[in-house]
Amino acid sequence: MSIPIGLQLYAVRGEVEASLPATLKKLADIGYAGAEPWGYNGETLTWQGHSAADIRRMYDDNGLICCGIHLTTDALRGDNLARTVEFNRMVGNRFLIIAMDQQRMTTSDGVAELAAILNEAAEKLALEGMYPGYHAHAFDAALIDDGRVAWDALFSATVPNVIMQMDIGNYTSGGGDAIGMLRKFPFRARSVHLKEYGGAPDSVIGEGKADWPEIFRLCENEQNTEWYVVEECGPDGLGYEICTRSLAALRKMGK
Repeated sequence: MSIPIGLQLYAVRGEVEASLPATLKKLADIGYAGAEPWGYNGETLTWQGHSAADIRRMYDDNGLICCGIHLTTDALRGDNLARTVEFNRMVGNRFLIIAMDQQRMTTSDGVAELAAILNEAAEKLALEGMYPGYHAHAFDAALIDDGRVAWDALFSATVPNVIMQMDIGNYTSGGGDAIGMLRKFPFRARSVHLKEYGGAPDSVIGEGKADWPEIFRLCENEQNTEWYVVEECGPDGLGYEICTRSLAALRKMGK
């Protein structure tokens, strides 16, 4: 069974800010199966000025699935967690991914604190059929004060239901071994961000240095990947040329 392909909406954030309904329609027309919002903080049942119910209607009208959401760490804590759960229940999303937490991911104590937050959230979200997770940036590949790689330390300390959302381009740009981490932590990457690295400006998947055949082999055989999520974009998240080319490149690879 092929893995569906979504787009992280931050890649077209300028278009989203102009019109979320028009953006979702365009992505469906391009051929994406899902879309992943960014920047949710758990403080309200709205995103980009739209209610959760309206957002779900927009997705449904365009035959799209909410394939994940990027949120702040605090969205999974305290009173915010209940709102976060309700929002995602309404939009039909199961993957609640912390977009980044650079402050915690720079020390061993911080990593341990973040792991505890994710583990506690995983226990509570299991009742909803939802999963918390963490998304890779370049700084997550750095060494922390105890000599371990921050990413390795985090996923060594989290339970299997915490999603390891590897971002190929981000993690590798920080000197990390994305393929090595996919091999080390099998069945953790329910969602994977597809982003090229090492290519010319405006290059897309397949036009850089990433070993895509091996990445896809791991996702499809040694992981439980349910979504590929593209995050490649033009300046300021305006225009659809890059994300159109990205999807076309994946189609040529048989995805």
